[in-house]
Amino acid sequence: MKESNISGKSHNKSSRLARHSPVPRKGRISTTVRALKHRNFQLFFTGQLISLVGTWMQSVAQSWLVYRLTGSSLLLGSVGFASQIPVFLVAPLGGIVADRNNRHRVVIGTQIASMALAFVLAALTLSHRIQVWHVFVLAALLGVVNAFDIPGRQSFLVDMVGKEDLMNAIALNSSMFNGARIIGPAIAGILVAKIGEGWCFLVNALSYIAVLIGLLMMKVQRPVYHAPPGSPLDHIIEGFRFAQRTTPIRNILLLLGVVSLVAMPYSVLMPVFANNLVKGGVSGLGMFMGTRDDPRAVGLGILMCATGVGALLGALTLATRSGVRGLGRWVAFSCGGFGISLALFSISKSFWLSTALLVPVGFCMMLGMSSSNTLIQAMVPDQLRGRIMAVYSMMFMGMAPFGAFLGGALADRLGAAVTVAMGGVVAIGSAAIFGLNLSRIRVEARRLIVAQETAGGEPSQEMTAQIIED
Repeated sequence: MKESNISGKSHNKSSRLARHSPVPRKGRISTTVRALKHRNFQLFFTGQLISLVGTWMQSVAQSWLVYRLTGSSLLLGSVGFASQIPVFLVAPLGGIVADRNNRHRVVIGTQIASMALAFVLAALTLSHRIQVWHVFVLAALLGVVNAFDIPGRQSFLVDMVGKEDLMNAIALNSSMFNGARIIGPAIAGILVAKIGEGWCFLVNALSYIAVLIGLLMMKVQRPVYHAPPGSPLDHIIEGFRFAQRTTPIRNILLLLGVVSLVAMPYSVLMPVFANNLVKGGVSGLGMFMGTRDDPRAVGLGILMCATGVGALLGALTLATRSGVRGLGRWVAFSCGGFGISLALFSISKSFWLSTALLVPVGFCMMLGMSSSNTLIQAMVPDQLRGRIMAVYSMMFMGMAPFGAFLGGALADRLGAAVTVAMGGVVAIGSAAIFGLNLSRIRVEARRLIVAQETAGGEPSQEMTAQIIED
């Protein structure tokens, strides 16, 4: 017995020393990219990286197309509403599809549908038959596809890498998303100014070929799903009930919902800021690139690229972590920092200062969203993963259309700067309230995380040691 205690103390001491000892540079790098040791995730990562460059090109080009055709902030917000409201309405159905079917096949189906819609948008634009109502319809249809794609793709990560590397896979997935966010808008800004929006849409459609090849090359083994008694509606309600009665998850989702409603519309209004901020300096950059006709498009690409740089840094910061200890504080500080950065951005009159301020905007936004995603997935049972990620999608993306529509309407009356500043202030207040409640929900969060790790086998040391010793 005495011998056992001594060895236990020795083990605890060595564990503490291991956690506080400097990590070799090679070890830090391998920790940051450890999910890439899984072949399936390698294929997914490579294909998605190419495809997401095209997705960001289409996003920027579509916003600019609508603003060029209408000059209306309200219609910009309305297109954002049309593209994201289906996520709010249909995501619960997408969640149950992800939980009851092969997630691999679900993701393949959504990528094929997204590719088809991009080809239609490209054909209409390149043939000069595009009208604003076409953009609205295609944006809404893409929103329906995303309502199935987001919960399916997010819950598919655990099928590719397992629970032990899930946190790193989420962070690398966000890094990939935001690496593309740097490249895509920059290319789109140049292409739109040189040859028009339609070519960006065509490039996006072709980029889906890469992700489909990667998905078809995967070999994914997932246990056969045995549906419990009850209708699909009962199963959807079960997911909502779990989210509502689980205090840590509920609080995170409420914070995400508020921030998405009031602060995320800044991205929808970015063409307005590009139009107002572009002066001689950026015009000179446009002429240098051979884009004399419309340097505002180049300016829009630069602004979006700056946000992507910050977001990539935020995702990589999370990727260096090997445990979930302290992530609740990261969520609070990140959402607060997001609001502060937005408020400062809204009052800037200089294009290059605004560009610099968008780096912390992207950093805080992505660090908060990825940390939230990680915490929720660590706490949720696997049989409910798709449905809870559907609720996450509703709060993160599903609230955004209401915010986009509200932001567009307010920007028409008050101006884009005032609208963004107001959203930043509300985000700061919401983050403060969440932070004040952290101590109350921490115990339940620890219990849930350890329970889910135990359900998958022995709890990994990187999870339990980092949670309990707080």
